[in-house]
Amino acid sequence: MKHIPPFDPGSGENAETRLARLSRVTPSLTPGTVWLVGAGPGDPGLLTIHALNALATADVIVYDALVGPDILSFARADAVLEFAGKRGGRPSAVQRDICERLIQLAREGRRVLRLKGGDPFIFGRGGEEALALAEAGISFRIVPGVSSGLASLAVHGVPATFRQSNHAVILATGHPAPGEDIDWASLARTGVPIVLYMAVSSISSIVGALMEGGLSGDTPTLTVHDATTARESVVEARLENLPDLAEKGMIRSPAIIAIGAIAAFRAAIADHLLEFGNEAAR
Repeated sequence: MKHIPPFDPGSGENAETRLARLSRVTPSLTPGTVWLVGAGPGDPGLLTIHALNALATADVIVYDALVGPDILSFARADAVLEFAGKRGGRPSAVQRDICERLIQLAREGRRVLRLKGGDPFIFGRGGEEALALAEAGISFRIVPGVSSGLASLAVHGVPATFRQSNHAVILATGHPAPGEDIDWASLARTGVPIVLYMAVSSISSIVGALMEGGLSGDTPTLTVHDATTARESVVEARLENLPDLAEKGMIRSPAIIAIGAIAAFRAAIADHLLEFGNEAAR
């Protein structure tokens, strides 16, 4: 790993110069390789330096539905942008086709950036793409991103773990693979807070199963829609009210839903918390 000397205020180096120097010591996205990169929850400020470097050098960017134009604006001017998003209930790219496209582009000698919202290995199907690339003999790099599930809560003052309430947290998807089911009742019985991804369309059945597993209908929840973007909205509610809120369109995809004691934490600090990410809407 290359060493970056600490910033010396007396050196005359400004922040922009230092950022440019940081970009020069990141790994190179070379022709014929693929980077699987997490773009974070939406705010461009939460991109990593490696992600910015990939955006600035990629020949082709294959991006998901949750990667917005603010993120893509950092792409090289002549980069080819290919949409490969998946949205529940709508026509979407087939995962097998996405994998084959990444392999094809790499074999053409392109510098390929596969850009995903959040982190590529947390409900991002990055593992499937990594396996496909490995089986095809394509070299690739994984660039972690800020997980949407955890960031959506953190920016609103909700800790995923808190010593006075929980020493563990469950991350779960409301959209499991076809033919697979999640034992929600068993998850409820752990007493551990649950952070749901992609769960709005199935929230009624999930809530029913959680309550059957012993969770009280009064359990606090926090839903964050389009976190850290100008479209962001936040809804605090009791568990039993989530299905009705979804039916009325008061919570909608894409959203992260936190269920458990941590969801009530925001109220204790809200008056002093400087939230960020959607200043454009204010």
